[in-house]
Amino acid sequence: MRSTEPSPELLPHAAPAHPYRRLLLFAVRRMAAGGIADAHAAHALLTGFGLGYRRPLTLLRALMAELARVSTAQLKVAPYCCARMTCDEAMLLDLIAEAPARPDLVHAAMRDLLHVHSCLGAVSSAEAVANAFADLGMPLDDCNSCNRDGTF
Repeated sequence: MRSTEPSPELLPHAAPAHPYRRLLLFAVRRMAAGGIADAHAAHALLTGFGLGYRRPLTLLRALMAELARVSTAQLKVAPYCCARMTCDEAMLLDLIAEAPARPDLVHAAMRDLLHVHSCLGAVSSAEAVANAFADLGMPLDDCNSCNRDGTF
């Protein structure tokens, strides 16, 4: 008989308590599973941002396409309904949130995550996504409890 409980090794992090990061996580998961044109991701961002949803949606699509283009590693993504996160998801959310403030550190951490020598396009896209969220009143960096312990 199979266990339905998530494995602590596969899903070591709780889903973010921060609502804006939860919205980002949902959209990332839907796009990872259904492609960058996923209607559920678009609807989630429409619901979250209202009529201003197009900018974060377009920039998130660009980020996901850039991650897929440059990465030599397969990032582990949990199903969209899962209440826990993989290490890759937790790291990606933190990197997106920190990209505007510390692009040099984010670039180093993202290189390690993606197993590449350079990923400036992905860092720029992550910074644009974080800025779009912040400009529309949903900053990703003002949460008290981050997804991970310590720095990158």
